[in-house]
Amino acid sequence: MKKNEDGRKHKISVRNLDFYYGKKQVLKNISMDIRENKITALMGPSGCGKSTFLRVMNRMNDLIPEAKASGTVLLDHEDIYGNNTDVVKLRQRVGMVFQQPNPLPKSIFENMAYGLKIKGIHDKGKQAELIEKSLKKTSLWGEVKEELHKSALSLSGGQQQRLCIARTIVMEPEMILMDEPCSALDPISTTKIEELMKELVDDYTIVIVTHNMQQAHRISDWTGFFYMGDLLEYGKTKEVFNEPKEKKTREYIEGRWG
Repeated sequence: MKKNEDGRKHKISVRNLDFYYGKKQVLKNISMDIRENKITALMGPSGCGKSTFLRVMNRMNDLIPEAKASGTVLLDHEDIYGNNTDVVKLRQRVGMVFQQPNPLPKSIFENMAYGLKIKGIHDKGKQAELIEKSLKKTSLWGEVKEELHKSALSLSGGQQQRLCIARTIVMEPEMILMDEPCSALDPISTTKIEELMKELVDDYTIVIVTHNMQQAHRISDWTGFFYMGDLLEYGKTKEVFNEPKEKKTREYIEGRWG
C-alpha cells in the first residue's frame, strides 16, 4: 500500500473530480487524499460543495436524479465509480451519519438489528453481541441497556445521534462520514460526540463536514477548505488554521465573511 509523508495509508484518493447536478457544476477538479485512521474536517460556507463531496465517497449522490461525477475516487486503490462496484457493499464499508438524527420508528434494538439483517445476520444471539459492542463503543450501552425495547424516538437528541453512530458502527465499516453531526445538538451532547470521534478514530477513518471552525480545529487532524466548488486549501489542521496559504482561507478563519 502506498504510504504518504506521515506514514499513513491513503484510505481514499480523489483525482480530478468534477461533479454536476444536471448542468450545474458543484465540484471542480478536486484532488485530495484522505488518511487512514485520521479525522479529516471539511469546512467552508454554505453551498460550497462540502456535503456533496462527502456523499461522493459512498455514492449517496446516486440517489439524486441527473447527478453525475467524473474523475477518479479510489477506496483502497479500487475505483468506487467502476462498473463492477457493489454500491450496497460500498455503503457498508463507508457508513454515513447525517445532520439530523434519523432513528427508525422502532425499538432501540430493532434500529441496531435492521442493518445486520440486511447484511444476513439473523441469529438473535449474534445480533445482541454486536449491538452491545457497538453501543458500548458509543458510550450509550450504560444509558439504554435496560431499555432496548423502548422506542428509539424516546431518546434525547444527543442519544439519538449516538444511536445513529452506533447503528453505523454495527455494520463494521472502514470509514464513517459525518455531515454536520452536531449542528442540531446542545453543547453537552456536542462535546460527547466530539469525544466519541476521538475514540473511534483508532478503529475508523472519519470525515466530518462542519460549519463550526472551532470544532474542526479541536477534533481534526487534516482540514480541507471548500469555496464555490473548489478545494482552495487542504493540509494538516494546525497548519491550515495557523498558517493558511490562501487569502480566502485566512479571511474565513478570521471571520471576515461566511
